[in-house]
Amino acid sequence: MSDTEKTLIPVGRSRRDFLKGSAATLATTALLTSVRAAFPGGAFAAGAAPETTKAILGYIALTDAAPLIVAKEKGFFKKYGVPDVDVQKQASWGTTRDNLELGGGAGGIDGAHILTPMPYLMTAGKITKTPGGVPMSILSRLNTQGQGIMLANAHKDLKIGLDTSALKERFAGLKAGGKDVKVAMTFPGGTHDCWIRYWLAAGGIDPDKDCQTIVVPPAQMVANAKVGAMEAYCVGEPWPLQTVNQGVGYCAITTGELWKNHPEKSFAMRSDFVEKNPIATKAILAAVLEAAQWADKDENKDEMCAILAKREWFKVPVEDILDRSKGKFDLGLRSFENKDLMQKYWRDDASYPFQSHDLWFLTEDIRWGYLPATTDTKALIAKVNREDLWREAAKEIGVAAIPASTSRGVETFFDGVKFDPANPTAYLDGLKIKKLVG
Repeated sequence: MSDTEKTLIPVGRSRRDFLKGSAATLATTALLTSVRAAFPGGAFAAGAAPETTKAILGYIALTDAAPLIVAKEKGFFKKYGVPDVDVQKQASWGTTRDNLELGGGAGGIDGAHILTPMPYLMTAGKITKTPGGVPMSILSRLNTQGQGIMLANAHKDLKIGLDTSALKERFAGLKAGGKDVKVAMTFPGGTHDCWIRYWLAAGGIDPDKDCQTIVVPPAQMVANAKVGAMEAYCVGEPWPLQTVNQGVGYCAITTGELWKNHPEKSFAMRSDFVEKNPIATKAILAAVLEAAQWADKDENKDEMCAILAKREWFKVPVEDILDRSKGKFDLGLRSFENKDLMQKYWRDDASYPFQSHDLWFLTEDIRWGYLPATTDTKALIAKVNREDLWREAAKEIGVAAIPASTSRGVETFFDGVKFDPANPTAYLDGLKIKKLVG
């Protein structure tokens, strides 16, 4: 050992211990360097590294999970100093809820691609086993639009689109003949439940009296359609396009026709993870936001669809994903091209979690009895919606165009009904078909 080496090794430590410590220091320095590079001038510039480099995120095989999958595939989690984030497939929304309730430290997950109302229902304790609920935090919206409402081939003669009034008599006839009229969605009180209920009710059909709503996991919708298990269903892509491609049903509408640029899935994490790991949370969120930007670029659509189609993600033909992701719609009875109706991840503020949109979902869940009419929606939104973290992460990655307000203002649906977030009671009072409780 040289004299120089002797002077570098502290008294009482072996050469092996010293080398181990040096390696650890170099690793930490490398991590800090990469994180600071990802967040120039931000919190990390002061030397603060993520509290953890690991988190377990769940996803369902739906194209609106693309930002999480792209963040993993394209190395964005690694770029922002959280390389050990794992993205795991979930069998159903019920499984997603159960694994979120467990948490990553107990064999579950820390966050997820999720139906926007679910974090609220979990926080309120309406769908959890844990007394008092499981506090959740919505960090971003993952997409707008991109869902489909499907009908069995037996109803092709009606040529149903936005107007469902002809289905009322058809359903009544089926019931009179002794058949259970079933309409499927993916989770009670979830986004697909909201869309199909709104669509039916707008045509005078009471989804709780004129038919029976059932739960079918997204990836099982097409298989259930093949055996005639339901008359209609609502699910996200790629399953509507697969339904048409396999000829087992037709698409009445793509949901952007019901409400243009409507909110859909969210990225949410357990609130205890967010509170314990604020820097890591912001790093994870930054990676998801950059992935959303990447996925939304027209020039990346082919690669994005090829990634999603992989065996380890969706395990479906890329042809079942590609067209709808580019704004090409073959609905079975009609075809058109409209990029403004395709699923959006970033453009038109798709990623920002407007509180006014969360308020609409809560109002609809009150409408259908999933939440009591006495729910303090303002307090619940303040607890769950973390648009403040979205703003912080967006600024850190250099986003200039950040919404000035937490409200997108008055929304107008296909039937002319308007939702004013400043007066949700007026909206609720004006709806003829509803099921209020409490």
